[in-house]
Amino acid sequence: MKTLIKNIGLLAGIVPEGVLRKEGAGMAETGMLENAWLLVEDGLIADFGTGAPPGQLSRHSAQPLRHSGLDPESVTVIDAAGGMVIPAFCDSHTHIVYAGSREGEFLDKINGLSYEEIAARGGGILNSADLLHETSEDDLYEQSMVRVREIMAHGTGAMEIKSGYGLNPEDELKMLRVIERIKQNIPAIVRSTFLGAHAVGRGYSHEEYVQAVIDMTPEAAKYADFIDVFCDEGFFTPDDTARILKAGSAAGLRAKIHANELAVSGGVEVGVQHGALSVDHLERTTSAQMAALKDSATMPTMLPGSSFFLGISFGNARGFIDAGLPLALASDYNPGSSPSGDMRFVMALACIRMRLTPVEAFNAVTLNGAYAMGISDIAGSITRGKQAKLLLTEPGWNLTRLAYQYRTPWLRQVIV
Repeated sequence: MKTLIKNIGLLAGIVPEGVLRKEGAGMAETGMLENAWLLVEDGLIADFGTGAPPGQLSRHSAQPLRHSGLDPESVTVIDAAGGMVIPAFCDSHTHIVYAGSREGEFLDKINGLSYEEIAARGGGILNSADLLHETSEDDLYEQSMVRVREIMAHGTGAMEIKSGYGLNPEDELKMLRVIERIKQNIPAIVRSTFLGAHAVGRGYSHEEYVQAVIDMTPEAAKYADFIDVFCDEGFFTPDDTARILKAGSAAGLRAKIHANELAVSGGVEVGVQHGALSVDHLERTTSAQMAALKDSATMPTMLPGSSFFLGISFGNARGFIDAGLPLALASDYNPGSSPSGDMRFVMALACIRMRLTPVEAFNAVTLNGAYAMGISDIAGSITRGKQAKLLLTEPGWNLTRLAYQYRTPWLRQVIV
């Protein structure tokens, strides 16, 4: 089956084959074509160009389609009517499988309690774990699918989903089975991460729980693509993290790390040492950690939605790019510290609060987000042979307006 999108006002996000991520000055660049067309064949981007598309030399005859090798009966034609076409967003850090709500903690936050104080009172991650334990697997799936549909409607075509609200073997596996079920039932790309080390589960000592996570890992690896650890102040140490990542590596799981949300934790260094695909949060980062990331295969990933919601510092995104590093941005969609998966808002925050240009922010939520999930060879850009996860806007939009008018309706169609 073929789909031809014609009359594209602006085709943006064009990247040559073989380019898997953008870094440094390259983040300010992306290929664009005006008055463009794009051909999709069997779900892949087959071709694109400017001017009259294949088979569209005449409005009134099917003959041009046949002459171009396209059977008019097997081609769906979409008239973009001057709208912009871009690759769908790639959200490399979410926690959208959870039960219930933590809106009560939202009131606590308004009343002056910090994230750490809420957690110390038994709220936070442990609260979500209690709710999830009481929720059936089918109900958890249905609740989570509401959020999956929400973020897809906002333009997300690829997402990573973490466990971490189970905090015991039975409930962590329940979460991973739900993520696998989501993966099998939606057209977006889904990657799964085992985050058993999100907090110390109830009834365990710290050391007992670290060992429990290590013991869970082989079974979790039946469902997960990656392993993650919350390496931060008050949660898991670099030594804990190294032990858990070794177990993950033995089970075939590549590392992804939570680091530096609450303090400079050492998580960046241990992540790089263990070949982590990404180190995430980075609200607080030193020049030494930036140096550790230089020339590594690890993608620094910042989560401005969490900074916005918690009222904490934003990551030094400008400094990372100016130092020649790559950068991905993700939503951190979760019930406690970032209850939104709108990646256009993430783009806007990056421009408004982190001083990125719209093109830099765009690359961070598309190609580099895909890299942080290990899928930039198949998604994240307009590249021949990649999966056609595409967004079609209303007429008149461009990348700057996308971040500038961040609440104005813009999407005409999500093509996945």
